[in-house]
Amino acid sequence: MGRLAFLFPGQASQSVGMDGFLWDYPDAVDFLERIDEMTGVHKLSRIIAEGPPELLTRTDNVQPAITMVSLATMNVLVAAGVKPEGTAGHSLGEYSALVTAGVLLPEIAAKLTRIRGELMQECANRHPGGMLAIIGMDMEAVGKCVEEASAKGPVGVANVNSPGQVVISGAKSALEKAGELCKKMGARRVIPLDVSGAWHSMLMKDAANGLESALDDAGFYEPEIPVVSNVTADLIRSGDEAKRLLKEQVTSPVLWAASIGKLLDSGFDTFVEVGPGRVLQGLMKRERDVRVYGTHDKEALEKTLEDLA
Repeated sequence: MGRLAFLFPGQASQSVGMDGFLWDYPDAVDFLERIDEMTGVHKLSRIIAEGPPELLTRTDNVQPAITMVSLATMNVLVAAGVKPEGTAGHSLGEYSALVTAGVLLPEIAAKLTRIRGELMQECANRHPGGMLAIIGMDMEAVGKCVEEASAKGPVGVANVNSPGQVVISGAKSALEKAGELCKKMGARRVIPLDVSGAWHSMLMKDAANGLESALDDAGFYEPEIPVVSNVTADLIRSGDEAKRLLKEQVTSPVLWAASIGKLLDSGFDTFVEVGPGRVLQGLMKRERDVRVYGTHDKEALEKTLEDLA
């Protein structure tokens, strides 16, 4: 094995009961028992465990929920001796990655993700929009469609997840036009995403500005291991840079494919998706000569511990 990196999932990886199997691990229990206290969200632990799904998926709930479950899982791995040499997180997951790299304390990340979720939902209520996944088109071709559609309103690239999977985000009329153009240009599929806002678009500008004061009040430390930024797909060099990039991240595209490329170029060949869901594992399927592990259920976590601890 070469170098090991932890990858942290973002929004849409959640499911009701996603913390259930983690209660079997004493090193996760400390986080799980303090979910409501650390996040400041009333009965969030109960929402995670029991739902209903529509309440869990609400942006102001789901962001701190995924963060806490991811950090509890990370604690299990590290306590067992599975320690990463680098890390990255997809959108929301970058907060957990920064905790892993020593840039943020867990309780600060919990509070910041709660505030981030609240601000993004408020912004979505004021500026309705949506997101589309474009399958089977490269970034350049999608960019041309988005540029033409922007005559109808704000729309842009939100995520570059892999060479053939690009997500776009924006106002509904402009988004619809961009989707139509992508189909005409040969997209294999255009999939509406089940989200309540136009994440990673300029419609989130007010949320980014609102988050700035919370970030300024938070303590940021220097990275102890390499951590890759969504915004730049490059290493974060300092705590101050991490703070600045978290604000920019709210309105900037998530350069996930390039972020993984940075880790691969840096010698990483073993990856663990730490937290709920298997989205990031799926995006790694095209990569050769790498090992990819999950932690989304007890079987996956035990396999990861067996092979890597």
